[in-house]
Amino acid sequence: MVILAAIIYWLLICASLHCDVYYLIFQTVIFIYITGEHHLLSLINNVSSGLQLQSITKSITNVEAPIKEKYGRNIILGTHKEGGAVTFWSHAVSLPLSSNAILSWKFCHVVHKLLRDGHPNVSHTASIRQMGTLWGNLHDRYGHIVALYAKLLCIKIDFHLKVSLMFPSLTYERDGSVCIINMSFFLNAVFRQMECSSTSSTTPVGQCRLAPLVLVIQDCGLLYHFLVKLLFKLHSRIPVDALLGHRERFREQFNSLTQFFERARGMEFFKSIIQIPDLPDEPPNFLRAASLADHVKPMVVQNETFPDYDETDTQLDFETEADTLRKELEVVKPELELIKVEAQRAVVQLKSQVNKLESELEDQRTHKQMALVENERLRMEVENLRAQTAVAASIQATVEDAVLENKVSSFVIDKLKMVKCLCHMVIVTVNGHDLLCQNAEMVKQLSSTQQAQEELLTYKQQMAVEVEQLRQDNSSKVTLHSFMVSISVFSVQLSLDSGLLQQKLQDEQFSLLQCAVVEAEGIVLDAVAKVDDPLHVRCISTPDYLINRAELTLASIDKMQQSQAAYLRNMDDASGLLRSVTQFSHLIADTIVNGAGTAHSAPTDQADRLTDNCRDCATHCLHIFRLDLCLCDVISDLSPGLLQDLLPRGADVRKEELAEMVDKEMAATSTAIEDAVLRMDEILSQARRDSSGVKLEVNQKLVWDIAIHMLVTAATDLQRDIVDNGRGAGSVKDFYAKNSRWTEGLISASKAVGWGATQMLESADKVVTDRGKYEELIVCSHEIAASTAQLVAASKVKADRGNKKLQTLQQASRHVNDMAAVVVSSTKSGQMQIENKNSMDFSGLSLIKLKTEEMDSQVKVLELEKQLVNERIRLGELRKKHYEMGGIPMDSPPGNTVNSFDSSLPTVFPDPPNMELPSLDHHQLMAGS
Repeated sequence: MVILAAIIYWLLICASLHCDVYYLIFQTVIFIYITGEHHLLSLINNVSSGLQLQSITKSITNVEAPIKEKYGRNIILGTHKEGGAVTFWSHAVSLPLSSNAILSWKFCHVVHKLLRDGHPNVSHTASIRQMGTLWGNLHDRYGHIVALYAKLLCIKIDFHLKVSLMFPSLTYERDGSVCIINMSFFLNAVFRQMECSSTSSTTPVGQCRLAPLVLVIQDCGLLYHFLVKLLFKLHSRIPVDALLGHRERFREQFNSLTQFFERARGMEFFKSIIQIPDLPDEPPNFLRAASLADHVKPMVVQNETFPDYDETDTQLDFETEADTLRKELEVVKPELELIKVEAQRAVVQLKSQVNKLESELEDQRTHKQMALVENERLRMEVENLRAQTAVAASIQATVEDAVLENKVSSFVIDKLKMVKCLCHMVIVTVNGHDLLCQNAEMVKQLSSTQQAQEELLTYKQQMAVEVEQLRQDNSSKVTLHSFMVSISVFSVQLSLDSGLLQQKLQDEQFSLLQCAVVEAEGIVLDAVAKVDDPLHVRCISTPDYLINRAELTLASIDKMQQSQAAYLRNMDDASGLLRSVTQFSHLIADTIVNGAGTAHSAPTDQADRLTDNCRDCATHCLHIFRLDLCLCDVISDLSPGLLQDLLPRGADVRKEELAEMVDKEMAATSTAIEDAVLRMDEILSQARRDSSGVKLEVNQKLVWDIAIHMLVTAATDLQRDIVDNGRGAGSVKDFYAKNSRWTEGLISASKAVGWGATQMLESADKVVTDRGKYEELIVCSHEIAASTAQLVAASKVKADRGNKKLQTLQQASRHVNDMAAVVVSSTKSGQMQIENKNSMDFSGLSLIKLKTEEMDSQVKVLELEKQLVNERIRLGELRKKHYEMGGIPMDSPPGNTVNSFDSSLPTVFPDPPNMELPSLDHHQLMAGS
């Protein structure tokens, strides 16, 4: 059977070689008879190996043309018959791969074919990696793509060694892990070389470069299908957020593969060989499991014909080989008989030698085994030393790279800091230059004003001389007096102009400061936005660096406080405060951003607290900026440490004491109002005994403490109802502790109402006893109305809209507002009635006396106008200080705190109109004189 199979195999070979079949059959029978069965099988193997070597030699050549398909099939069949690739690699070692890039390119193509369709035992990465490294360092037209192709083959071999369930042809029997191989660099390099050399895909040169891409297209289609199935399976078992990076990388690979398929589909070379599948316009939606049913596996179909056959060359090659074999058989045939006789004679001699050699062989085997053991031990020691040397070299290289990166990063950071400082210095210099120009203009105006004042003084002296000369003349006394009054008016006007110029300079300085504050607010808000920015999640920082930035921020706060003190001493120069505000804003923004970065690497609880502290720090900074840098109390709170300073006001009060404080404050307010009612009755009784007429009527209209008492009583009832409805199963203290901010606002509102009632009582007592002013009653009425609105707003935060006690409180509030309006209107009308009684009597004044009184009144009007401007400025500063000490966040929404008065509430009664006097100028004075 073996002989028959050998004959059939030999006949098939002869038929493929187009030889004389009958002649070869005759020679085959003679050869079997002479040499026997064993020699026939060895001959068949030799012929198969020769055919494989011939295919290898004709495939891997330096001719720039594609590999013929028949040679590739012969090499693949040879590996399967041989059970490996020993013949291929033994011949590949002798190829001059390092001297010819085209030879290396075709070698990689053949290896790729063997990896896909050859015997599984063909992997040999050492020589491929060495060849890729060599051509990667050389600048050749094929060198770069050969290096990339070698790298791709090494990755493919490592991939199949790692994933044993995946066959080299990318088919599998069981579900297993799939790893995508990045082929984009290799594909782009091949296309880029073809574009640079203007090579067409229809020429042999272009086909030589494009032929390996056929295998790449087949691999890409299957890898894409496996990767889609794997990602759908991962999304069914792993949270979606954890696979965000996988989806982004898949989208990049999808776009690259789509572009490659579109580009390859337009080439004639690929159209004649394979059918490239169409990919969808968009990648699959892995977030929807039903999208897997819509996925279609991209199939790369190979055409039936492959245009690489050359029948003429094949026929000539086969005929030449047949003639050669025929001549060799004729020469060998007479010698075979002599060899057979000599072989029988030599067998006897060789048997004796064999026995002798067998004994020597045993000795050699023993020595060889010992040498192998020693060699293995030495080899292991050498491998250990090499591994240690490689580890040491890698560690040293890593340390050097890390040191270099640290130096470069520190250098870049220092340069960036220098650039930032220079930018700030340039901004401050420009602002300072503008400020100096404005100061120079102001100085010029002041100097001109002083010169005019000196001229007026000279003029005054001349007038004094004239007064001495004209003192004897009684008729000139009026004229002299008018000139003196004019001079005094001019001096007052000059002083007013000087004050206005000074105020204008200060306003300009303050406007520059406000611009710097607005810019600082923008920087802090940008830092707060980065805290919640998803892109900032990957940014981390260290606690040591955060502490360093916090210490620098605290130092800048002290510097800003000193600059503010200097600005308050001399408000004409705000340059120091501008620099301090700019530096503080950048440092606090850096601290907030680094705090958020530190929170990203901290435990959850500590990270939440640190993030909240950063936001509170930003809120306090914005609060500082929007209070026009009134830092006296806020900076002292911020100085000890960022985390402790960010606690809200009132945090020093224990929450279990809030309930007792609410009851005490409401009770104290109610008691104070009851005492005020009794005291008011006594005051009115005394007023009835001591007053009469209009004054008594005004005093009797001041009784409205009873309405305030009703308001406080309604607020107390509503507050208790809110606590009973909102505390649930908890205690009253727990409710107040849970709503501490609302509780603090309620306490503040009740204190304000009680204080207003007390102040009203004191003002009424002074008015009744002729020791006070009616304006004090008007101001107290305004304060009580505002406190009432604050108390109602604090109660409405937690109360239901349909609560009857809330309606009672609102009615009491409206009653208090009505009473306040009555007090204001009655006070004004009574004041006017009293003033009308004291009308001026001009009957006893002469014309000169009237003119003198008129000019004195004009001087007094100017003085009062200046005093009014100063008092309004002082009132604004007092209100700022009051808001600062009270801790009222001006920009916070009403839902966050009830300690702020809502400016959108309707005004209960209008303010009295301002009585403006006509302004007098120099021409009017001269005309009057």
